[in-house]
This record gives sequence, structure tokens and C-alpha cells, in this order.
Amino acid sequence: MHTHALQILSVNVEPALLDLPWELPLREWPDEFIAALPRGISRHVVRFVHLSGKIIAIKEIGETSAHHEYETLRDLNRKGASCVEPLAVISNRYDANGKELTAVLVTRHLPYSLPYRAVFGQSGMRQDTINRLTDALSVLMVKLHLLGFYWGDVSLSNTLFRRDAEEFAAYLVDAETGEIHENLSAKKREYDIDVARTNIIGELLDLQAGGILDEDFDAIHIGNRFLERYMMLWNELTEEESFDATERWRVENRIRRLNELGFDVGELNIEADSEGARISIQPKVVDSGHFARKVMRLTGLDVEEAQARRIINDIEQFRTLTGQKNTTLEIVAHQWISDVYQPTIQAIPRELRGKLEPAQIFHEVLDHRWYIGENVGHDVLMRDAVKSYIENVLKHRPDEKTLIERTELENADFTDEDWSGYLA
Repeated sequence: MHTHALQILSVNVEPALLDLPWELPLREWPDEFIAALPRGISRHVVRFVHLSGKIIAIKEIGETSAHHEYETLRDLNRKGASCVEPLAVISNRYDANGKELTAVLVTRHLPYSLPYRAVFGQSGMRQDTINRLTDALSVLMVKLHLLGFYWGDVSLSNTLFRRDAEEFAAYLVDAETGEIHENLSAKKREYDIDVARTNIIGELLDLQAGGILDEDFDAIHIGNRFLERYMMLWNELTEEESFDATERWRVENRIRRLNELGFDVGELNIEADSEGARISIQPKVVDSGHFARKVMRLTGLDVEEAQARRIINDIEQFRTLTGQKNTTLEIVAHQWISDVYQPTIQAIPRELRGKLEPAQIFHEVLDHRWYIGENVGHDVLMRDAVKSYIENVLKHRPDEKTLIERTELENADFTDEDWSGYLA
């Protein structure tokens, strides 16, 4: 009788991986290992599995493809790309009869992420939901192309979405056909865009054929809109701009526009003509996550870009309302965390904290507070807005919790005395 040693390729091996039933095809794994999370459409067998208080995604893919995707995802993570994190490739699997089983790729499941069909199931098939999803995918494609990544199989199905204030943030989840280039050619980039547009239209037509979308829904319009949004952002981030030498303020203006789009300019090409009469500028190094990095620096919170923009605005408002216009933002942000953000999140009952990410809850509380104030005609206390939000909104939201071991904030039950500053 031959014995086969399981092979695990991983930078940081999780010992608990050895306790999983690798001798069984993924389809046959017992329910005790499986986490009941929404799955997208995949050409491979994919399962979500409990592992040491976390949830991992396991995909049967074949050894060569698994190694390629593992290394590609590792490289993308090192570059700071919006994608899932690879954990391991497991090969040399055999069943009880000595039959070789397909190798697998193991990744961490992205917290609070949803496949696009699950988003539709929660939000309904509204036009604005579809627009926001395709907008998020266009932003993701631009960010990946800036990093030199050629996807090769862009689609809504190969993407995960997380709520980001009123928008969505998109994450690459399938890099099987991906390639990383030092300089991505225009031809490969154009092919990627065309594949994305075609696949988006096809996926929406499938939903239409299944009666999920109305018969008069224009899938081609959505595909074209995706292309337009991509081109607009790509051009803003990369195109050269020329102006008179007396209009040097336009350099700062260009940088400000890019910041508003959520990008930082690390380096600019600036050239003047031989007479110094005209200046040309072109972004050379552009990094996404402008507001998210600012919030991380000020507060230590790791949030999505639109959530970060909302947080910055609230910190600025807090500074004004507390009479601290001349106080540095770093000091104000520290006070804002203790007086505003933490009391809001910690007032949420423990059993409801898995509904949404804390930053998304905070954003929705602010929206709810504004909505109540509009209805009653005056400002509403934050503690009252939180109580109303819990009763009238959060309790009725579907549970999007995806990680079992989420760190809970202490002191869950806040009293009125715990609210301070402009919250009281």
C-alpha cells in the first residue's frame, strides 16, 4: 500500500489546515466544515470552510493553475491591490482508494464581501444598484491596470463587492488568467476592457432571460456606461495636460481633482517648451486610496475610500462644532474617535454587530440622523439617532457577517453619560 504525503505551499502555514478532509473531493465535504455564505458563479468547485475561527475559500483548480494564481495574488497583495489574500496551495491529494484528487487554492474570505447576485438579492434589481456595481468594477480595473495587471477574464462573477458608504468597492477574486507586466501594453488593456464590457452585458442578459431583470432592461447601455466610466477615470489619471506658463495653478488643480477621485499623485512629469511659454503635465506615479490612507493615519481605522471621505468630513464638522478650528486635525481626530465614533459603534448591541462593517454602520447612522432631522425640522441628538437606527433599520438588515472571530469593542452597553461633545 502506497502512502502519499500531502503537499502544502504557504508562506504562513495554518496548522489547522491539516485537520480538514483533504482525502475527499470538495463536493463531498461534510456540512460540519462548510460555512453557509453566498457564492458567486464559478467554473470550479468552491466551498467556504471554517478554519480556526476564520472562514477560508477553497477552490479545486488543478496544481499548475493553483500555483500560478497563488503567486499572482501574492504579487498583487504586495502591490496593495484590491484582491483576496492567498493562503496556500494544497496538492498531492488522494482518496481512500488511491485516486488522485484535484489540487486546491486556499484564500482568506474577504470580510463582509458579497458576489453581485447576493447584492441584487438584498438591494433589489434597481438601476442604481447595477450602476454602482459596474462603476466599482471600472474603478477596480483602472487600479489594476495602473499596477500593470492584465486580468484576462473580467466579469461581475469574478469580483466581490463590499459596501462603501453609498457606493460599492470591488475586489478581484479570480486571478487564474491574470498576468502582471512591468508595463501593460495598450493592446492588452483594450482587450481587458472589451472582455469586461462583453461579460457584463452577457451576465445581465442572463439575468434578463431568467426573469430577474425586466424585459425592457438595456444591458448594452450598462456595458457601454462601464466603458465610458473606465475611459473617463483612466484619462483623468494618465493623460497629458498643456497650459500657458502663467497658469501654474492648474498643476495644483489637477492634483486636487485626482485626490477627489481617491488617488494620490506620487510623481508628475512636468515639461516646458523651448520658450517656456507652455507647460505640460502628466501623472507618472498614481496610488489609489487617498482618503483611506488619510483616515488610517489620523485614526487607525482601516476603511473603504468613500467611507473614509465621509469620516474626514465628519471630523472636520466636529472640529468646527467644538470650536477647535485652530487645533491640528490629528488632535481633533483623536478626540473624535473617543467622543463620536467609538460611542456610536459600541452602542450597537453585540448580536447586531455582524450585520455590517463598523464604518458602514457609522455612515448609515449619520444618514439616518440627517433623515430624522429633516422630518422633524431640527437637529437630532446622536444617541437618539443611534437608537432609532437600531430599531428601524439595522434590525431589519440581512446579516453580512463573514468572519466568526471579529474583534469586538469592549463596553458594549453605553449610558447617556458616555456620549460627549456634540453628541450629547
